[in-house]
Amino acid sequence: MIEHVYNRVAQARGLSRVVVLTDDERIARAVEGFGGEWEMTPPECASGTDRIAHAAGRWGEMTAVINIQGDEPLIDPEAVSLLAAHLAANPEDPVVTLATPAQAEEMENPNAVKVVLAMDGSALYFSRSAIPYVREAGGTAPLKHLGIYGYQREALLRLAALPQSPLERSESLEQLRALENGIRIRVLVIPGGSPGVDTAEDLERVERILQDGRL
Repeated sequence: MIEHVYNRVAQARGLSRVVVLTDDERIARAVEGFGGEWEMTPPECASGTDRIAHAAGRWGEMTAVINIQGDEPLIDPEAVSLLAAHLAANPEDPVVTLATPAQAEEMENPNAVKVVLAMDGSALYFSRSAIPYVREAGGTAPLKHLGIYGYQREALLRLAALPQSPLERSESLEQLRALENGIRIRVLVIPGGSPGVDTAEDLERVERILQDGRL
């Protein structure tokens, strides 16, 4: 799965490096086996954000970092390119992420995180619950968050230094730590997203897609 993610991300424009960060020697050896770049991070890193912040602290030449999770084997290189271009062109945006129109069956699925936006396109809130509540037709169309983040380097280091926040613990969503501490998250809405792997059923679906060649 990591090899699929790595190879697709490597097709994106605007990246100077693609690096797998891990604390597991087995993953490091696997990445080395397919010719990828990897770095070890301490096992005490509690999350992906902590892991990339630890690495970015050593990457003094980097001005921005994109965090792509290893469970996105069908990730669209164009989506990564979009984030990279936005970070370069908008250094005033500390954090940037993506969303796509939510499907009806995703609204009650806690693994499909929903997001609501302010008028300027920044995130108001992320939730595993169905938001917004549709009481009357004609309002805001629901959006599903796509779990990929772009950070300006200093914003990433600041975020990782903050303790877990109450809403973050309640929803088990790291991005709420940023919102609770006044760090704006810009959300770019794209037409569609690729399926990630959160459950065994997701894995079976992705495997079928890969076998059929329908990327």
